[in-house]
Amino acid sequence: MSTENIAALKEYFNLWLEAGEQAYTELAFTEEYSRNFAGLVHALLSMRRELDESGQSNTTPTGADGRGKITPDRAGSRDPDDFTLAPFIPPAILPPGFAARLGAASVEVGASARDEVYREDKLRLYRYRALVEEPYAVPVLIVYALINRPYIMDLQDGRSLIQGLLRAGLDVYLLDWGCPDADDAALGLDDYINRYLDHAVDAIRQSHGTDRINLLGVCQGGTFCLCYTALRQHKVANLVTSVTPVDFHTPRDLLSHLVRRLDMELAVDTLGNIPGEFLNWLFLMLRPYKLAGKKYLDALDILDDSERLATFMRMEKWIFDSPDQAGAACRQFARDFYQDNKLVKGQIEVGADRVDLETLTLPILNIFASNDHLVPVDASKALAGCVSSEDYTELEFPGGHIGIYVGADTQASLPAAINDWLRQRDDFFRTE
Repeated sequence: MSTENIAALKEYFNLWLEAGEQAYTELAFTEEYSRNFAGLVHALLSMRRELDESGQSNTTPTGADGRGKITPDRAGSRDPDDFTLAPFIPPAILPPGFAARLGAASVEVGASARDEVYREDKLRLYRYRALVEEPYAVPVLIVYALINRPYIMDLQDGRSLIQGLLRAGLDVYLLDWGCPDADDAALGLDDYINRYLDHAVDAIRQSHGTDRINLLGVCQGGTFCLCYTALRQHKVANLVTSVTPVDFHTPRDLLSHLVRRLDMELAVDTLGNIPGEFLNWLFLMLRPYKLAGKKYLDALDILDDSERLATFMRMEKWIFDSPDQAGAACRQFARDFYQDNKLVKGQIEVGADRVDLETLTLPILNIFASNDHLVPVDASKALAGCVSSEDYTELEFPGGHIGIYVGADTQASLPAAINDWLRQRDDFFRTE
């Protein structure tokens, strides 16, 4: 096929995908669509339950309750390197051999040396090795979401928030929640926030001999950090939230729009843990034409550029490397945050404790992405009206939900902004 013909086909498919994306976005925000979307999910769950009850399910029991796992090979405390990449490739629009070329690309992740300093159950706490002789005295703990793997914070050399923070002289820790299996289905937000996160914070405080550390929460991890800090503010010096949902009912939040109608009791009662593949499918449904089509069409232009292709494949690895979600925690987060929007109402309960964001008086830096389709800007900016802090700062960066961490445009500016903001508050410790 001639170069001209290939260009013509690409142009046609690009137009088709862009038109489809625009039409889908308008349709997806209708009540009719969300109702039918939920109906589809509930029908599939009911079919699965009927198969389980009749003994016709082909899953293998792995838990004490005998419930089958959809992806038994991906559960537990696996290492990211154990992941086998299986990218979603729409064969109808891609040429023969494209998948093979992608599969041959390198998918190694991680740019920075680190050491495991604490573990509990499947949780791992890592400390990154300093790149300066005397790191900043107050350590920073990065808390990522339960969904997807935290190595996106250190994806590769030159595309790594952690690398940027280390070069700025910060002492960086990362919390890895691990990958739940069937034995973890009963883990709730109380376990993740009041137990695992608190124990990790205490391990760092003890190691450094300090009363307070800095928290940097990303996405759902930022929401967890807000809850944790509201309950244990005496352990946190400064709080940075990044692409963090606070108001879960803003007008253009498609994820919230779809999740609000889901029957989470049915989902958890049927599946136990929520499979990572289900969440991948849900996220693809937010922008299906772009995420399941256009990006692969665009990737045709980089097949002969090994460096860019490897970067593309690292992102693919991360996108589809999704742990299952502990059933109890997933149900509570979907119900209390997405469906009932309790965080901004001061009604969230973590264990026996009620989370009241108005009690937050410490310095807060709230970062959001201008083109975030997962956490709209308004969902993050709502934090300003919920806290009592007199030292509250907002920063907006160009890019998407993940793009601000791995995109070339923010590799220098984002870590520099975080570093500068934290160091400007060093007077707090000098006056203690």
